[in-house]
Amino acid sequence: MTFLICYDDHRSFTEDVKKRFTDASRYQVISFHAKQDFLSYFMKEAENSSCKVAIIGVPDAREQFESIEELTLEIKKVDQKTGLILLVAPDKIDDLKKTVRFNIDAYIPRNANSILRIHNTVKKLFSEHNIAIYRNKRNFSLYVVLAFLVLAVVLIIVAFFRFPEYF
Repeated sequence: MTFLICYDDHRSFTEDVKKRFTDASRYQVISFHAKQDFLSYFMKEAENSSCKVAIIGVPDAREQFESIEELTLEIKKVDQKTGLILLVAPDKIDDLKKTVRFNIDAYIPRNANSILRIHNTVKKLFSEHNIAIYRNKRNFSLYVVLAFLVLAVVLIIVAFFRFPEYF
């Protein structure tokens, strides 16, 4: 299950995201219009280890870029694994990249193709999340196999010195 958490203070893109991600068994789209509700949701769901993607609609005013940077830092402080997508006006994207540099997975210009770009970015983040899960499972299995091999070698060495007539 992938959670798409939208912060859309002007209610401009949330409906398009809900139309694009209609499969309820794979995606859950949650929308917030207030910054405090948005942050409290992340604090409440910090224990949930499923894939979470925050889509933030950036206002056009350059004065609010610092508040967006603070918002992204708060989200990453609460949950490091959350993917962040910033949806911004095309002419302001360079200024936003200079202001908000760290912890952003995608800067997407707000135009006719933005929903497709959001969809592709969400699929990429979901794949990275699954790869991390499988990597952890693989590493655990590898440690179990290595522990078994070390134990087997130790038992063979003990048996060799204890019962040399069988070797």
